[in-house]
Amino acid sequence: MPRRPRIHLAGLPMHLVQRGINREPCFFAEEDYHCYLHWLQKSAADWGCPIHAYVLMTNHVHLLVTPQRSDGPAKLMQSLGRRYVQYVNRAYKRSGSLWEGRYKSSIVQAETYLFACMRYIKLNPVRAAMVADPGQYRWSSYRHNGLGQADERLTPHPLFQDLGRDADQRRNSYRALFRSELDDDAITDIRLALAQSQPLGDDRFAERICARLGMRRAMPGRGRPPGKTKAADALEEQTGFGF
Repeated sequence: MPRRPRIHLAGLPMHLVQRGINREPCFFAEEDYHCYLHWLQKSAADWGCPIHAYVLMTNHVHLLVTPQRSDGPAKLMQSLGRRYVQYVNRAYKRSGSLWEGRYKSSIVQAETYLFACMRYIKLNPVRAAMVADPGQYRWSSYRHNGLGQADERLTPHPLFQDLGRDADQRRNSYRALFRSELDDDAITDIRLALAQSQPLGDDRFAERICARLGMRRAMPGRGRPPGKTKAADALEEQTGFGF
């Protein structure tokens, strides 16, 4: 069965995920995270992909970017992956690939899912029981938006700017978004969009994007029962999107 083509469009936010082979670690020491973030900043600038959010987990990474060119995300991930793998192979005297196949991606409808996607990304360490609060995790962008910690890698999305009249109000509003867990339906939607390389948004948005590119929409309809469903559990097993 042929792989579904990725949807890359300039000017629309994109959620990107890359995982280590067989869910094996891709970060082994503190210096590895610093190195990855260095090349992330460089590659994002080189290929016109402003970064709005990120989290580096032990065995995978999540990025939220808005590409300025349609080939930007592919070029970003290719450049970043190559540079980081070269570093890891040299530092740990290993060879071969570090990443599990192709990266996953989905275009995000900003008005309906941008902040849900940010919450999904930055709550990864909480769902993994690594920390109790996203602000306790060092390797994510939460501290910049939520606590005002400088992070020159990040470019605020216009919707973040709309959260308040000044920086303090925006930070307070942003932290308020994280006071509750992301609901199960939103988590399943995000994981399905990534697994199937589909747009993440309402039906009208997704159908418009697919029609524009001559693609068939593969996302199922809504109406899942409350709570974590068997379908969501099966999806985790199939795709590895446990966090």
